[in-house]
Amino acid sequence: MEALDELAAALRGRLIERARSGEIPGAGLEDEVRSLVDREAAPLPEEDRAALCQRVVLLARGLGPLEPLLSDPRVDEVMVNGPSEVYVERHGRLERTGVAFDGEGELLHAIERILAPLGRRVDEASPLCDARMPDGSRVHVVIPPLSLSGPCLTIRRFRREGFSLRELVTRGTLTPELAEFLALCVAARASMLVSGGTGSGKTTTLNALSGAIPGEERIVTIEDAAELRLRQRHVVRLEARPPNLEGRGEVTIRTLVRNALRMRPDRIVVGEVRGAEALDMLQALNTGHDGSLTTVHANSPADALRRVETLALMAGVGLPHSAVREQVTSALDVVVHQARRPDGMRVIESVTEVVRTAGGTGTRELYRRGSPLRAPGDGPLGARLGALQDGETRLGRVGEAAGSRPLSEAVGVGPPEDAATARRPRESA
Repeated sequence: MEALDELAAALRGRLIERARSGEIPGAGLEDEVRSLVDREAAPLPEEDRAALCQRVVLLARGLGPLEPLLSDPRVDEVMVNGPSEVYVERHGRLERTGVAFDGEGELLHAIERILAPLGRRVDEASPLCDARMPDGSRVHVVIPPLSLSGPCLTIRRFRREGFSLRELVTRGTLTPELAEFLALCVAARASMLVSGGTGSGKTTTLNALSGAIPGEERIVTIEDAAELRLRQRHVVRLEARPPNLEGRGEVTIRTLVRNALRMRPDRIVVGEVRGAEALDMLQALNTGHDGSLTTVHANSPADALRRVETLALMAGVGLPHSAVREQVTSALDVVVHQARRPDGMRVIESVTEVVRTAGGTGTRELYRRGSPLRAPGDGPLGARLGALQDGETRLGRVGEAAGSRPLSEAVGVGPPEDAATARRPRESA
């Protein structure tokens, strides 16, 4: 922590002590902080004292000791394990900070400051809470008696503008050839499933892939907590709603998927399937809503397909396993598997084509990190890519060295402001 941050934390403690002892008069907070800084930090230059005042006010009004962490653009996630342990994730690595709360009361007060504007709260009767902050960051809270370590708070920071495929290539997540191939798959309306573990970057990749959707199409996004930021103009964003304190008013992902089918979508993008909505998603993909995208938690592409089958069976409609497996085979075309390496880097480990086998669903690996990209077979994916305008010519370049033209042209996606007009038909003269 910087010296100015340490001084701000110390002055905030003095401010709290004075407030508890009744020494603070009726003046505004800014005036009181300015008076305190002028008295306690008089040797500092005026510029530093002004910055110090701003930090003390932010600590007093905001989230207390967490404010410096949340204002650090390098921090991707903040994890509070009780009042004395605060960890952050920077560049994919966890590290413990020197930040601490004065006690459980101060930590609970910070949690209340987060949840109150969102119309949510936690107490002994409802000790769990998921919420989304105004900037899109996801918040999860667990308090005693469920948490034996004291109140626990997890904040996953939200990047206001998602990464593009070009940026993911620059960061080493995937190769230029693979970026071109995946963008072609999206443009050809192949249905894609992004799999991986927690924190592997599934949503980031999903958001980047969505940039290859033609700008004139109507897209409906469905999420538990809205994180996706699509660059197209014609986007309808839906977000699930948990039940209120009386247990009423819940709107599930499954309900939103069903509702989305009545909204005339060209594409449906589901942030993550984790329950019975998997069956509705499969039915949508098999009834004319191909080209949709979603993610699932899994350890491998094969595990991802098996997990989708299991989630669909959780719908409880009595379908035999073989029928669900047939739906999975017909609905999905590509599985993109992502992982987080020990050094914190997120990479696409493999890309597989979903194929029909004698036993039902099978996979054919098209890409493995460190190996060349293979062209798809003669199945549905190959047919989609072949039918894409100029698809056969561009598909023939798979596996060749890239660099002969800009990546934005290769993937068919321009800058954000051009995404919506990338494939818009020309107006007649």
